[in-house]
Amino acid sequence: MTELNAAPSTSRFVEVNGIKLHYLDYGTAGCRPMLCVHGGAAHAHWFDFVASGLTPDHHVFAPDLRGHGDSVWADPQTYSFETYAADINAFLEKLDLNDVVLVGHSMGGMISLLYAATHPGRVSKLIIVDSTMLMPMDRVIKMREFSARPGKSYATQDELIARYRLEPSESQLAAPEVVRRMATYSARQDSEGGWQHKADRRVYTNFEQVAGVPLWEKIKVPALVIKGGHSKRFGPEVLAEIRTRAPQVKSAEVPASDHHITLENPQGFVDVVRKFLGS
Repeated sequence: MTELNAAPSTSRFVEVNGIKLHYLDYGTAGCRPMLCVHGGAAHAHWFDFVASGLTPDHHVFAPDLRGHGDSVWADPQTYSFETYAADINAFLEKLDLNDVVLVGHSMGGMISLLYAATHPGRVSKLIIVDSTMLMPMDRVIKMREFSARPGKSYATQDELIARYRLEPSESQLAAPEVVRRMATYSARQDSEGGWQHKADRRVYTNFEQVAGVPLWEKIKVPALVIKGGHSKRFGPEVLAEIRTRAPQVKSAEVPASDHHITLENPQGFVDVVRKFLGS
């Protein structure tokens, strides 16, 4: 695998909980399933640059959460961590996936943690990537305010791509061609010919704080938390609180990365994941 080699995938759709979800199937059929869950305002292609390092031993899937990517936009009232977790449960049931390695990044990490804590049985290993265990209330308020503002429309796809930036602003370590690929898959043309972001801003309309640390008390499977080398998430105090509740949890830090580890240092991400899965 080379660091900037986007893995091939097959685009598929499945209906779960009355919602049409899009997902990517990277292969390899017959191997242990791995489900990779992206973060807020992102999409399944966040795993394009790490999938080929994981498919030798796993059948890798990555869904677009409701309101993201090519999945259907839903009623804002259904954009909650509980509903996302229920979608993950229905997705795994629909595809009859068991003994799953569940990987979640950022908001997808909180969704994965909640799912593993409340739907035990299908997940055999859990990997949480640079997630905030309790979103500060001022950040929650800003996200709600963001949801109330109309999304910008761009005259061309190229204009949207040129203006595209990863958030948070300090996480700008990904190669330009990687960011361009994420931007390309983040854009859709509207009925009037303009271009807008695929993610539904209303995802944050009813955004709430979710306390992640207490959920670890219910995690009994082997688990790994990954932080970016420049990220302040998963500091020593948070890790200590997590291990008090789940002593089996391991941790790893990926150098030359901040929040978007799968985009900023894909090989480093693959290395720590493969080490954990092989242990």
